[in-house]
Amino acid sequence: MVLDLVAAELEALHERISGRFARSEPRSRVREYVTGLVAGLERKNGWTLAERAGEISPDGMQRLLRRADWDVDGVRDDVRDYVVERLGDPAGVLIVDDTGFLKKGTRSAGVQRQYSGTAGRVENCHLLLCQAAVAEPINGRSASMAR
Repeated sequence: MVLDLVAAELEALHERISGRFARSEPRSRVREYVTGLVAGLERKNGWTLAERAGEISPDGMQRLLRRADWDVDGVRDDVRDYVVERLGDPAGVLIVDDTGFLKKGTRSAGVQRQYSGTAGRVENCHLLLCQAAVAEPINGRSASMAR
């Protein structure tokens, strides 16, 4: 039921963006990639997405993101239009929050000394920007009044 709805929405999204990929291999791989992103995987990286898709290595998923010929701007625009059409609500609000993940070393990609609200000071950390669209009342109150 819910999974069928999710599968149908993923298929609709794939139909919308598939024309942006020059070859059939990345066109089919992007379906597996996006499906893996919404799957209940504990970790979502090249290996786990590839394994979920039945591949023996992450090479194909990495090739999709790094070397495959596709219209990046067109896919971005198609996804944005899809989200607005499917999830848009005139009464909705966008919630944006940044979260810092403190790191001890400097070997993780993207780690640098920067201000972390989590720590309340400058630390080695990753920063994650989270966005969520809310259209329904939360605990009986409108989304714009939820705190």
